[in-house]
Amino acid sequence: MSLDNVNHGELLALRDTLRSFAAARGWQAYHTPKNLVMALIVEAAELVEHFQWLSGEESLTLPAEKLTAVREEVADVLIYLIELADVLQIDLHAAARDKIARNALKYPAPD
Repeated sequence: MSLDNVNHGELLALRDTLRSFAAARGWQAYHTPKNLVMALIVEAAELVEHFQWLSGEESLTLPAEKLTAVREEVADVLIYLIELADVLQIDLHAAARDKIARNALKYPAPD
């Protein structure tokens, strides 16, 4: 599924899947905001490693094996972000829309 096809309901379904996954393993006690933020930054750093010495052009044309590894790290980052938002009761969809609206005011498009 491409990002073009994702809707708010699918984001909520993913959140629910992650809740069930953690509950089945008894991980809820460990999913505090502090722990989730720490895990998120670790996964983001692992994502950065794949791009660390690449040129801008090279980063746009990743070999299949590298793209697969990047895909896994992107998934880890998304998972921890969704779990963090869930624990803090942040609606990611609404938060992103609100932030885009604020950025549009702060950085208006040139005429």
